Amino acid sequence: MAAAPAPDLLHADAHCIVALKDSGLLSVPGRGEHGRNCLAARVQAVHADALVVHRLDMATSGLMLFARGLEAQRALSHAFAARAVHKRYVAIVAGRLPAEAGEIDLPLGADWPNRPRQQVDRAHGKPALTRWRVLGVDAARATTRLELEPVTGRAHQLRVHLLAIGHPILGDALYAPPEVCACADRLLLHASRLGFAHPASGAPLQFESAPPF
Repeated sequence: MAAAPAPDLLHADAHCIVALKDSGLLSVPGRGEHGRNCLAARVQAVHADALVVHRLDMATSGLMLFARGLEAQRALSHAFAARAVHKRYVAIVAGRLPAEAGEIDLPLGADWPNRPRQQVDRAHGKPALTRWRVLGVDAARATTRLELEPVTGRAHQLRVHLLAIGHPILGDALYAPPEVCACADRLLLHASRLGFAHPASGAPLQFESAPPF
């Protein structure tokens, strides 16, 4: 198998790494030979002690944080659990939203017969909160560019929440209706901003990546 491309690293020091993931690339190893090509493996080929702290969906692009060593991984994982890591995404969705900003507060759970799909589950789902803000409207295409803040970190949260309010993300092969999926050749969702306290010094760090769409 050909050598995997070198990872695009925005930051690397003795305690943490911030890398840029392409859409269509796994975050962590999957099944079979193809599943070995993932961002974690590419980062570990450069920094062998790199450990995963969080993941992005395969179809999502953008910023991903890695720890170097178990102590840093524990500190950063605790920061995620405590909601002390600040994440922002950019998405393009179908339609025009009814306001300039708002929140989606709908509990989410697994759609067991249709895994890995998730669904709004008011009876048994876990609390999930997404904040959104309009960045721009394309009237000709009837689409809206949004900035998204996932306050919680449920699986597929942004994709399911936007679908639930009638504004699926363009190019979403898992959730969007066929006519919305066909509007883009990839999921138009990008992890654009990541802010956190350095796991050793506590100094605030923030990284940004412009969406490629």
